[in-house]
Amino acid sequence: MRVTERLHILPPAEQQAYRLLLRMSGAGAGDLAAQAGIDTGEAAALLQALRDKGLATGGPPFEALPPDVALGEVLLREQQDLEAARRMVASLSEEYRTTARRRSADHLVEIVVGVTALRQRLREMQDTAREEILWFCRANPIAMQGPDNTEETPALTRGVRYRAIYERDLLEKPGELDSIIEAIRLGEQSRTLPTLPVRLAIADRAMAICPLVPDAVRGLGEPTAAVIRSSELLDALIALFESYWERATPLFPDGDAEEPDRLLLSLVVAGMPDKSIATQLGVSKRTVQRRLDRLMDVAGVDSRAGLAFQAARRGWL
Repeated sequence: MRVTERLHILPPAEQQAYRLLLRMSGAGAGDLAAQAGIDTGEAAALLQALRDKGLATGGPPFEALPPDVALGEVLLREQQDLEAARRMVASLSEEYRTTARRRSADHLVEIVVGVTALRQRLREMQDTAREEILWFCRANPIAMQGPDNTEETPALTRGVRYRAIYERDLLEKPGELDSIIEAIRLGEQSRTLPTLPVRLAIADRAMAICPLVPDAVRGLGEPTAAVIRSSELLDALIALFESYWERATPLFPDGDAEEPDRLLLSLVVAGMPDKSIATQLGVSKRTVQRRLDRLMDVAGVDSRAGLAFQAARRGWL
């Protein structure tokens, strides 16, 4: 008997006949037909079926037997067959997934060659993102400068979250810091580190773009990048981003006159020299130093290391 058949070992008509037989304490086909409102031939067939399954004895008259004795062994075999079928399905499913991964490996990583093609993929990635963009921005971009990234503003406007980590040297490039500040005011979460390991962009945790050619050999040919879709490799890149995000220094635009100068603080903590900070803020080096002195007075410290500690402790960064 197949598993699908055993799921119906006692059809409704036989269940009703068995219950009637219990109440009548023995009956023939005519008796059952009268009680069930069916013809004698059908009643006889039902009684015979109950006897064949060990639920009735005699005939006529037929008497009901305990169902646990008759059906217990059948149900046990059914349970064993179902467990065997479950193991078989699990084994076949794992084999299918393994084969599918091998079969679709070529589709998990796509190679893009050339600045134009890479720039287009970055545009498409941001235009189609629905939830979040994660970005490693190194100091020497190969596809586009920050101010040229015209896709970010529309994405932020429609609710896409951006988290970007910028290499410190990038902040000193003309126009870059202004572009970052504008993005922060639109909702981007920005942080900085002295160096980043790779260039990386991740969309919705479902796709990543990662250039493959190291800086040392960039001049030898067109830039080459990998477009990586859902896989363990993509999971590793997401984990890499999150680990660097945790250690990076937040960047903030200026607060109002009543708040600490958080942008200045973040640039100092990031390690930028006073001269570079002055250039980026459009003030003199002396002005930067005066503002830092004022912030140290507010924090009650007499060193920049102490200021950095107090800034983190007080939630200024």
